[in-house]
This record gives sequence, structure tokens and C-alpha cells, in this order.
Amino acid sequence: MKKKYKKKGGIKLMNIDPQWIVGFVDGEGCFYVGVLKSNKLKYGYQIQPEFTVVQHELDINVLHALKDYFQVGVVQVNHGDRYAYRVKNLDHFLNVIIPFFETHKLKTKRRVEFLRFRKICLLLKAGRHLESEEGFSEVLTLAKNLRINKNNSKIYEEELLSLGKDV
Repeated sequence: MKKKYKKKGGIKLMNIDPQWIVGFVDGEGCFYVGVLKSNKLKYGYQIQPEFTVVQHELDINVLHALKDYFQVGVVQVNHGDRYAYRVKNLDHFLNVIIPFFETHKLKTKRRVEFLRFRKICLLLKAGRHLESEEGFSEVLTLAKNLRINKNNSKIYEEELLSLGKDV
């Protein structure tokens, strides 16, 4: 792919296309759901979905290109010489990030992680986590099992088929 660069505030921005984004996120992206203690909320915890891509400061232009493409999220210091492109707003997931990855499908295990993440976001939108303790527990369990690892990889293929359906 031919990459074009333009300047924006001293940072070179790349013109990127959807398939480049898919490949990059397959390798470098992270769909995450944080669970934060909060005495102000009904069940004592806040559920916070997040999409993140982290890069060394030398490659910050990639993060700004993602932000420029999606028109949501922020680029900020992650730690040390690492920067992160982050999206944390549920509306941004529902209106931008999720529709993008529904149209432009991820190719690796990241696809199942995305589908799990999508399911959590749809449950949050529906207020499932606020309806009952069971609903909150369901979302919490999905968040806990979001990432594919050696302990839960055996259900990968079956889940890939079943998670493609709407909640």
C-alpha cells in the first residue's frame, strides 16, 4: 500500500484505508472492558469499555492517523515513550468503532474479542447491567472472559459462529 503523509501540528499523518486498519488492529489493537470500584453506582462498580492501540513515540503518526480516520478518541501518553490511541465513549463505540469492524472484519482471534466486546457494548446500551444483579453479573462475566487465552481458546471456533448474531 502506498502511504501518503501530510503535516498536522508538526506530526506527519498517514492516509490509511480500512483494510490497512483491519490488519493493524489485528496485530496491535486491544478491546478491553475495565471494571472500576464506585460506591456511587447501584452494584458498586462501573463497567468501562475501551479500544486502545499503543505505539512507540516514533510511530505516533499511526495513532493520529487512526484518530483522524475515526474522528473519535484521543492520542495520549500511555507510559514512558509509549503513546496510545484510546476510545472510551459508549456512543463512539456504537456509532463508529463497532460499525467499522462489522463492515471490515478482523481476521485473527481479535475478531472473537471484538464480537465479545460488541456484545458487552450492546448489553450496556440496553441497560442490562442496571436491570438486575443477574444482568450485572452477566456483563461482568463477559468482561472477565473478553480476551482469548490458553484457558478459553477451545471455544474459539464455536463462539465465532454464535457471537456474530445480535444480542
